[in-house]
Amino acid sequence: MESLDRFIENFADLFEETDCDTIKANTHFKELDEWSSLIALSVIAMIDEEYDVEFRGDDIRNSETVNDLYDAVMSRVE
Repeated sequence: MESLDRFIENFADLFEETDCDTIKANTHFKELDEWSSLIALSVIAMIDEEYDVEFRGDDIRNSETVNDLYDAVMSRVE
């Protein structure tokens, strides 16, 4: 099973201008200055590629923190 730390690392890699060290499990990712619909699509693509999980915009809308995203992904990993 993939660790939360690795998930955070994968998530943080999608940001170009945000310091990766500022992104933690409890980070409210939608409040990040760099957050955009393009990054949301990148998150969906990363989750599909790294975890083989189909993720949707609703899943992102229903998540507040990076840990919420991780929990949603892990609940679907087979």
